[in-house]
Order: sequence, then C-alpha cells, then structure tokens
Amino acid sequence: MNYMLRSRWWSFGFRSAIMLYFIILIVLPILGVYTQSFSLGWAPFWESISDPLAWKAVLLTIRLALIATVINVLIGTMIGWVLIRYRFFGRRILNSLVDLPFALPTAVGGLMILLLLGPGSFVGDIAQRLGIEIVFHEPAIVIAMLFVTFPFVIRAVQPLLEEMDKAEEEAAYTLGASKAKTFLQVIFPTMLPGILSGAMLAFSRGLAEFGAVVLVAGNIPGKTLIASVYIFGEVESDNPQGAAAVSIILLTLSFLILWVLNVIQSRRSGV
Repeated sequence: MNYMLRSRWWSFGFRSAIMLYFIILIVLPILGVYTQSFSLGWAPFWESISDPLAWKAVLLTIRLALIATVINVLIGTMIGWVLIRYRFFGRRILNSLVDLPFALPTAVGGLMILLLLGPGSFVGDIAQRLGIEIVFHEPAIVIAMLFVTFPFVIRAVQPLLEEMDKAEEEAAYTLGASKAKTFLQVIFPTMLPGILSGAMLAFSRGLAEFGAVVLVAGNIPGKTLIASVYIFGEVESDNPQGAAAVSIILLTLSFLILWVLNVIQSRRSGV
C-alpha cells in the first residue's frame, strides 16, 4: 500500500514538473507576446499591424517562405527517395549531412551563403555578369530559408518509404501498371502525409527565420525587409508593442499550421 502511494506521488510530482517546465518555457512567453501587443490598447495595436511597412514585411515573408517550401517539397522528396531506394558510395555521409542545418547556427549558414554567392565570389561574379542579383535581394532570402528548412521534408518522407509494404508496389507491376502509374497511385499516396507535414514545418520555420536571412537580405524596407528583421528593428527602436503586434501575426500563423499538422497526423494514425 505504501509502495503504491509513493508511486502515485512520484508520478504526480513528475507530471507536475513537466507541466511547470512546459508552462515556463512555452506558455508564459507566448502569453507575454500577446499581452505586450495589446498593452497600450486596441488602437495602437491596430496602428502597428496596419503599418504599410509591417504588412509589406509580413507578405514578403509569406511569399518567399512559400517559394522555399515548394522547392523543398520537390527537392526534398527526391532526395528522400534516393536515400532510401538507392545504395551508392557515400550514401551514409550524405544522409548524415541532411541534418547539418539543424546543428549549425543559422548565422553561420547566412555567412556561408554570403561567402559563396556574394560580391567577389566565383558564383557572384558570374551572376553579376549575367545581370542576376542574388545577395541582398530576394533570391538570397529564399536560399537562406531553403538552407534552414532543408531537412524537414526529407526526414518526414524517409520513414514512410521505409515502412511502405513493397508487396503493393510489386503487385501493381505484376498487374501491368507502368512505373509512373505505380508511383502516382501506390507510392505517392503513402508519401503524401509526410510531404504535407514536412512542407508545413518548413513553411512555419521559414516564416520565423532571422539569423541566416539578416546577413544576406539587404533589409531594404518594402523590398527585402522580412518580418523577423522588421520585428528586430522595432525592438531596437524601443517599440516592443509594435514588435509584439507583428509577432502575433507570425505566431498565429504558426499555431494554425501546427493545428493542421496535428489533424493530418491524427488521421494518419487513426486517432
């Protein structure tokens, strides 16, 4: 009896500690952002989010994050397919390098892009001769977003390909289906939940990127100034209420994306 009572107390204490940690680390900062955004009332909040520069920054961020997400879906799906379905020299090394953007500070990623594609670099010189502007323009922002979101689609697709029953694929071939038809009707539906979840995580991550982007964007208001850099500028300008107001736009978008992702995963698991 005493053992069961101690076990219940330990279980209760452990759950309480986890909940307290979650509240301090996640819930309180989120509530703080929402509280700060409305700290001066509704009128200043509306003025902050209706600022043309703020909206341009948010819309530019959404547009470029969508572009990066579409590229990630296409390239990430192909890379995930190759890493699972093919065996070749260096495959394990390439597979381990997929997670490199998670390990590197994002500012280091931005510096790498600046050194590889910036003025004075080999690629940068060729691009300038062709009249293509990369660094300090929108292409550099997309590349920075691609770098930090690179692993999401790959890592979401790989487990589904590993778990897929190859008997269904072989049965389709036996029944005379072409490779294209087999992929579209048998393989792709299996991969689709992973592609969607990876795409949504990549999009959400792209919305919030700061470290890699701030070094290569140029940060020109209305042209290359994205939302995260705009928020940083508002904080530097001693306008935390304005920074919080724009922050909750991104925060609300991220909440919606996570909710949709949770619905997709629940349907996939049959919960």
